[in-house]
This record gives sequence, structure tokens and C-alpha cells, in this order.
Amino acid sequence: MIIGLTGSIASGKSTISKMLAKKGFPIVDADEIARLVVEPGTEVIEEIRRVFGEEVLHADNTLNREKLGECIFGNVVEREKLNSIIHPAIRAEMIRQKEKFVFDGFKTIIMDIPLLFESKLQHFVEKILVVSVTPEIQKQRLMSRNELTKEEALARIGSQLPMEQKEEGADEIIYNNGTVEESEKQLLEILAKWNVKP
Repeated sequence: MIIGLTGSIASGKSTISKMLAKKGFPIVDADEIARLVVEPGTEVIEEIRRVFGEEVLHADNTLNREKLGECIFGNVVEREKLNSIIHPAIRAEMIRQKEKFVFDGFKTIIMDIPLLFESKLQHFVEKILVVSVTPEIQKQRLMSRNELTKEEALARIGSQLPMEQKEEGADEIIYNNGTVEESEKQLLEILAKWNVKP
């Protein structure tokens, strides 16, 4: 079974992902892949250089995220250009990793995709597990974790789909408002209900 794990910023999705990894489930991590595809020497970084110019790279050919961010900030056309370079590479690598885990004999694979709904990748997975949190706890966690003001935290939260919409698209939900132990108990119940093992 292919399980899509998702949530919103500061919902605690990474905590659940780590629990699953500890239990032996293989994880295809979209964020990790997003970093991987723009490493020096990759086709993606060369295409970014060609489209956005030398200034978006550091001297060692690593991506200058701040400079690139300035290029696309508030510019829908430039952001679309960047997405059309990066997204296909991320998706291809996600599929490659998933196929390898299938080939290696794993029965259940976790695809950790923060923007599962925003990127319309529901067709990549068979079940969707959403890690949810109340807006107040989400705001507090984000402010303390990233040292943001209330306004900055709310702007980041507002840039993603509302939590309720993600919950509507979920097969199961982990309410991550309490302790780590409480969240783990919910996770174990869901895994038992779905009858899945690595």
C-alpha cells in the first residue's frame, strides 16, 4: 500500500514521519528530494542557471535560495517558470524511489508530501493520512520554531490550503494537538485498522 502523509506547516507531520521510519516503513520524502534535485551538477540546477542567470548560484555552484527567492517573489510568471523546471524532476525522483522500495519487497511505502493536495498528487497514493492541528497551536508552534511574529506566522499558514480542506481529503487524521505519545497511539490505531506493515 502507498500511503500519502501530509499536513500543514508546523502540524507535526515530520514527527509522525520519524515514527513511521522508526517502525521500519520506507519513506519517500518530497522535501529531501526537492533539495536533492538542485544539487550542483544536476540537470535541474543547470536549467535554473540557464533560465535565471549565474547570480542565482553561489561560487561553488550550489543554489543561492535567497537570490532565486528574490527573482520569483511576487512574480507569478517567474515562479511558474521555476516550478516547471523543478516539479517534474521532483515527481520523477519520487516515483523512482517508490519503485525501488517496491522492487526491494516493501509492502507499505510512505510518501511524505507536504503539498500533496496543493500539488494535486492524490493519484500518487492509495490512502491519505493527514496530520492536523488547531489553528492556535499551529500558530504558536510556528512562531516559536521559526522565531516569527504573529503576522509572519499567519502569512505562512495562509499560503497553504486550509487545514479543514486537507482533513476532508483524508482517509484518516492524526490530531496532533497533545503529547507525542497521544499522536503515536493514534498512528498505531490507524496502522492496525489499515492492517499495514513495512
